Amino acid sequence: MSSARLMDSQGQNSVAPEFLVSPSLLDVVSPSGDRGGMMLGAGMQGEPLTISVLRPVPTRMVVVGGLYLARQIALRAMATGALIIIATGRPQAWQQIQRAAGSGPDGRPSPLVQLRRLTPADLPRPTEDMPLLVVHDGGHVPQELFPPRSPWQTTMYVLPYLHPQAASTANTADLVLLQRLPHGQTQLASQIWRLRPQMAQQLTTLKDDQVIALGQDLWRPLRLVTTPGETQILGQVRRGD
Repeated sequence: MSSARLMDSQGQNSVAPEFLVSPSLLDVVSPSGDRGGMMLGAGMQGEPLTISVLRPVPTRMVVVGGLYLARQIALRAMATGALIIIATGRPQAWQQIQRAAGSGPDGRPSPLVQLRRLTPADLPRPTEDMPLLVVHDGGHVPQELFPPRSPWQTTMYVLPYLHPQAASTANTADLVLLQRLPHGQTQLASQIWRLRPQMAQQLTTLKDDQVIALGQDLWRPLRLVTTPGETQILGQVRRGD
């Protein structure tokens, strides 16, 4: 497992460059982190943590838990100027993200957020100026409909829970964000990522606003930080939907 970089405020690792969006959108969602990194949350000591989701290499992310976290990441990627394509069987669950992007001069929804069915389709070619986040919300066993093949494309797989048939997707991700898991799920998590017993136990005790960031040589607990504008769109922080 290679890892997308997670950095605190003193981190020296490189991240994606800055992208420009309208000031009105930045008023609604959280600002991006330093030099284009996306603000992910706060460490246990309150220090801000950023993540390089949009990178000059094809990137895979897996989010295990409720929709809240996945939608928050989509909002923040949108704030960096990324194109967001959401492939889902429940488009109503993502309509507030599309509405948050606003509308174009013709009154139609902004092309920056597109809702699609869970069927294979051509993707726009991402560039440094217009990176691409593909959200694959296809249940507990995702298909490889939109694998990341190009630089500046990140595919985020949204898993409501861990399933043995999703082990390959989970284990090949550059970054995994884990919310609280029941005891039975932690056994599978331990097998997939070879977790120590204390790590598995920690997964069962996370609060609704706590997440574990998991990657190569990375195990980092953090607390989600939500702005008032995000709360208006997403509601209160929660584990499930």
